[in-house]
Amino acid sequence: MTFDVDAMLGKLDLDAKTRLLAGQDVWTLPPLPEIGLASIVMSDGPVGVRGVRWTPDDPSLTLPSPTALAATWDPELAERVGGVLAQEARRKGVDVLLAPTVNLHRSPLGGRHFECYSEDPLLTGHIGAGYVAGVQAGGVGTTVKHFVANDFETERFTAEVDVAEKTLRELYLAPFEYIVDKARPWGIMAAYNGVNGSTMTEHGRLLNDVLRGEWGFDGFVVSDWLAARHTVNAAKGGLDVAMPGPKTVFGARLAEAVRAGDVDEQTIDDMVRRVLLLAHRVGALKGTTAPLVSEVDGAELAREVARRSFVLLRNENDVLPLDKPRSIAVLGALADDPKILGGGSATVFPADVVSPLDGLRTALPDGVDLRYSLGADPRTTLPTASDGFALTAIARDGEGRELATFPLPEGRIRWIGELPGELTIDALGSVEIAGTLTPEASGEHIFGITGAGLFTLTVAGKTLFDGATVREGADVVTAVTHVEEQRYTTELTAGERVDIRLVYRVPPAMAGGIAWISFELGHSGPIADPGAALEAAVALAADAEVAVVVVGTTADVESEGFDRKTLALPGKQDELVTRVAAVNPRTVVVVNAGAPVEMPWRNDVAAVLLVWFPGQAGGAALADVLFGAHEPGGRLPTTWPERLADCPVWNVEPKDGVLHYEEGVFIGYRAWERADVAPAYWFGHGLGYTGWEYTALSVEPDGDGGADVRVRLRNTGTRTGREVVQIYLTPVDIDGGRPARWLAGFANVEAGPGEEVEAAVRIESRSVSIWDDSWRHVPGEYAVEAAHSYANPRLTTTVRLAKTG
Repeated sequence: MTFDVDAMLGKLDLDAKTRLLAGQDVWTLPPLPEIGLASIVMSDGPVGVRGVRWTPDDPSLTLPSPTALAATWDPELAERVGGVLAQEARRKGVDVLLAPTVNLHRSPLGGRHFECYSEDPLLTGHIGAGYVAGVQAGGVGTTVKHFVANDFETERFTAEVDVAEKTLRELYLAPFEYIVDKARPWGIMAAYNGVNGSTMTEHGRLLNDVLRGEWGFDGFVVSDWLAARHTVNAAKGGLDVAMPGPKTVFGARLAEAVRAGDVDEQTIDDMVRRVLLLAHRVGALKGTTAPLVSEVDGAELAREVARRSFVLLRNENDVLPLDKPRSIAVLGALADDPKILGGGSATVFPADVVSPLDGLRTALPDGVDLRYSLGADPRTTLPTASDGFALTAIARDGEGRELATFPLPEGRIRWIGELPGELTIDALGSVEIAGTLTPEASGEHIFGITGAGLFTLTVAGKTLFDGATVREGADVVTAVTHVEEQRYTTELTAGERVDIRLVYRVPPAMAGGIAWISFELGHSGPIADPGAALEAAVALAADAEVAVVVVGTTADVESEGFDRKTLALPGKQDELVTRVAAVNPRTVVVVNAGAPVEMPWRNDVAAVLLVWFPGQAGGAALADVLFGAHEPGGRLPTTWPERLADCPVWNVEPKDGVLHYEEGVFIGYRAWERADVAPAYWFGHGLGYTGWEYTALSVEPDGDGGADVRVRLRNTGTRTGREVVQIYLTPVDIDGGRPARWLAGFANVEAGPGEEVEAAVRIESRSVSIWDDSWRHVPGEYAVEAAHSYANPRLTTTVRLAKTG
């Protein structure tokens, strides 16, 4: 089909054109049959494709967290990840994936730290470009987000970032610029926050002048959900699509602005052109089709990415890999019920999850005895009602008449955007979780309500709660994603079945708008003495040859909608590790967290393995690594502090509505280099199961300010291994306004025992340029380091990098 956008525009009147620029619901743009345009469907990522239904009934492949993907330091693997997500998107009827997130790890307290890649803009750009290229090769669009400086969650809807242009260009814009140049993304998502005086959905200088003008971006710009605030300012400021619908600042309101003379219709035509180009690219126009791609085994790729991402932080006396110990004690609640992904809009629902306990049991060598004990539970919210419950979802109208019923495998309802069956939001008066519970134990049972709104909870004929749970000042997205649990108790008797009823009353204001119904019934039986659980775990560890302790964070700690307050592990997990290490010198700690945590016991245990949020196959990948079928391949994409108090940059709370990036270009390792204390683990750190000798380094300047680097290295161990060769630049004449050293390139290599291999790394001219009203190359002598990590250079040479042409 010939893509004649002018002919299509000629068939559309103003109302049709402006209708195309506004969501018709939470996830889709409206079809325009007069030009053969089908509805364009968008869906959240980045670790899976949820589709238009936010429900476990529609499961998704669940890959490891973005921090995990970045820990592989492998853009080609990121491209393969993008390919399998395009496959998932097509399976679910999705045209555009709302990913990747390429904001930087400015502070370890950032609530969506797990959803971003790295503290370094170059590593972020390379991984993000690979991801985008893979998704779009499958005919599915991406929206690189959140443009720009959306590195925090506190007051994110209203806060403004005050940031110097140099800092903005060299750090926060840099990953977006690289991805636009190398991967040509079809979409960009404008963030909630403001930057230097303008909210990002209206930021004409950054959207029109920089993104489109300087960088040549030809795709569409979509608002983050509910981020668009002003019709005229957004249209003139560079926004193309306002989501979600049906109530937006575009659509009919935009048509009115054109008729009033506030917006030129040529501006509308340009916006529509970009949306039609998107439709052409994703096959949403009649006569166009998405490209055919090879089928990929998503579950196997999820397992590969997980084990390639695991970072071995410590391995004293080569305790790992485990060499068929006679007995293993596996400890910690997360061993049995792991955190596989972060909370918020990144959430998807896997069909199956392999826990660490499942993975180890399946791969356990013959003759090895494995036993499990809870030890410590990090969860601060109740488990979702499931065991002992028989539940149904009941939808009623405003008069209490039953409209429909749906089976519920557990006490959770997520009806966001699309309602089940034939339900409509206008007809809905209430939704309830109803059924029975047959308690296993007598005593005080705890029930929890998670959700925002008006609720009534009745257990065994007794009303435990009747009122509102809405957090003051919470926006709708935060209210859904930020866990705020209300707890109530009642005495129940083992074996005596009781009726349960949790009713949510749909607010009248939701009529005619977005269906946003999200709430949960939690439950716990009589709670055992937590001290007894610790004692049992310690006793089990003392009797085992190896103790594997799984610790980490929860959705209460790492999620969209709020920033973290501490880096300490929740609950009694630190005490569990400390006490186990005291009785078992072969204690291996598995850290199940998407972002840095404090590890006060790290020097007292034999091994520390960081598995991030490892996705649905994390337990199988863990067994691969612990038993030595594969080595852990990850390197830290961000520097890990010893303590939060040591962090040179940590503040994420705006003051009077403004967050000042006072540190300038000094974040991450750039800031730690100047700090008075050292971190626990530097950027790029990670151990394997073999050793590497760097034997030769050569640098060939290209005359354009960059250089080609070649590094020879040899595997000195007895196992096949993978090394990430990292290239850092240090200016010989240190300029106080520049970092002391920075990452300029990297490459993955693999070799068998005793084999030698060569890594080829490209240093781009931009790596030796600074922003000074424009990009300015800084010629001079530079030390070029080939390193195992930021803190572990192996070979160094000095060259002059200059533009000679």
